[in-house]
Amino acid sequence: MIKKRLVLTFPSNMVDQPITYQLVKKYELIVNILRAQITPQESGKLTVEVSGSRKNLDRGVEFLSLLGVGVRLIAQGVQWHETRCIECTACTSICPTGALSVSRPDMRVSFDKAKCIACEICIPACPYAAIEIEPETAG
Repeated sequence: MIKKRLVLTFPSNMVDQPITYQLVKKYELIVNILRAQITPQESGKLTVEVSGSRKNLDRGVEFLSLLGVGVRLIAQGVQWHETRCIECTACTSICPTGALSVSRPDMRVSFDKAKCIACEICIPACPYAAIEIEPETAG
């Protein structure tokens, strides 16, 4: 069994369709929704962790693509650059898992990669570009 984190972007005509159900039922995949941002009749974005056999996972991703759902692999996760961080704490209040936190009273920001779900909410919140998606490695 393999596990992948994906960002799925749904066009307006697909927002109200039972697509994750079909991934579970037709392709025997385990779908864990990490973050959802759905606007009825407009758009949808899901950050999910999908588990299953490589064959079923590949078939499920192909199914999504054929429907017109955007699929982006989150290959590495989020990277925090401590040297760029000025401890403004803009990222800590919006982190849904507490992966980015502030210790008091010294007001030091820290990052716990094990808690991070790579939802990417923190990236635009950081005015100093101290947080970014890790680059994919070759090989």
